[in-house]
Amino acid sequence: MKKVTFAVGSAWTAFLAFIIVCIDQILKSHMPIGADKGFTYIAFVAWAVYFFSGCTLKGGIRAMIGYAVGIGFSIGIILIANSVAALTSFFAVPVAVFIVVFLVLYLEKVPWVDLIPAMFVASGCYFGIMTYVPAADFGTAAIVELTYGFIGLLFGWITITGKDILSKIIEK
Repeated sequence: MKKVTFAVGSAWTAFLAFIIVCIDQILKSHMPIGADKGFTYIAFVAWAVYFFSGCTLKGGIRAMIGYAVGIGFSIGIILIANSVAALTSFFAVPVAVFIVVFLVLYLEKVPWVDLIPAMFVASGCYFGIMTYVPAADFGTAAIVELTYGFIGLLFGWITITGKDILSKIIEK
C-alpha cells in the first residue's frame, strides 16, 4: 500500500468519524431518552464490532443480530435479578448473569446468531444506558442502542467499501 493510499484511507475514516458525531448531534434530540447527552459512543463501539465481525456484510448482519440478542439477554438478566433479589440482594445480579451467560454461550452453535462478542458488547452498552440515562426503560434503551448500533455497523461497512474504492482509484 502506497503512503498516499494509506493517508487517503485515514482521511476517509476520520471523515466518517466526523459524520457520525454530526449525525448524533442531530439524532439525539429525536431519541426517546438522552437528548441532552447523545450516544456517539454506541456508534463507535458498533463500528469496532464490525471490524472484529470480519469486515463483511454477513459479519455486519451477524453483529446486528448479536446486538438484538444481547439486548434481550440483558433484559433477562434484569428480570431474573429482580425476581431473586428478595432471596439475596448480594447475589441477585451474579446469579442472573451466571444463568444468562450459560445460555448465551450455547448460541455459538447457531448459525447467524453465533457472534457472541457482539452480544457481550451490546449487553455492556445496554447496561450503561439503563444505569446512567435517566428515564431509560427496556424499550427506550433498546431503541437507542439498536439505532446507534446500526449506524456504527453501517459506518464500518462504509469504511471498508470506501477505502477499497479509494485504493483502486489511487493505485491505478
